[in-house]
Amino acid sequence: MEYNSAIVLAAGRGKRMQSSIPKQYLSLCGRPVAAWSLEAFEHFDPVSNIILVTSAGEIDYCREEIVKKYGISKVSRIVAGGAERYLSVACGLKALEGSGTDYVFIHDGARPLIDDALLSRALACVRECGACVAGMPVKDTIKVVDGEGYAKTTPDRRTLWQVQTPQVFRYSLVREAYGRLMEKGISSVTDDAMVVETMTDTRVRLVEGSYRNLKITTPEDLEAAEIFLKKNQISC
Repeated sequence: MEYNSAIVLAAGRGKRMQSSIPKQYLSLCGRPVAAWSLEAFEHFDPVSNIILVTSAGEIDYCREEIVKKYGISKVSRIVAGGAERYLSVACGLKALEGSGTDYVFIHDGARPLIDDALLSRALACVRECGACVAGMPVKDTIKVVDGEGYAKTTPDRRTLWQVQTPQVFRYSLVREAYGRLMEKGISSVTDDAMVVETMTDTRVRLVEGSYRNLKITTPEDLEAAEIFLKKNQISC
């Protein structure tokens, strides 16, 4: 029987949010942003287990004010992350050792608008190819610029996607990829797909995410997320 887990990352600081409160703990329709991400996995039946990764000093807060308060029963462990995102992911993957996990969803706690449909598409994709990430085609023209801010080239927009989370992998594959990354001491990675692409010969497929699956990075993102939740008839 298939056993799937999720790693939810809530260890960032979010400097662009212009707030003393880390963005994943800001109130969104009366709940911390990260609570919405956790609840999406709580209600997604194919995921049986959640690892929440946060800062060392915030473990008790997450346990009492998010996990217990909102009844997130699937959270089996809350672990301290690292100084960088990839280190936090490595901590989450290590926490899953011995769990028997087949596929693992790696998701940013600051992306609160995932839903069953998106998660189901990602799971179907990873079952087929072993490695997939949610994303959407870019809407705008993209320019590559030089060090002085001048446009150098204009990539074909049809080949460009903006990458989101969750990023979903066969657990044994992504665990091996991160193991190699840590052994080599490489830190110049921006997402989990890049780790798998760089450290293994497995190709990563893009699966349709959602333009609503925004990451809370600036105050405007928080306002937009609240609007989307209200449209979904969530009481804010």
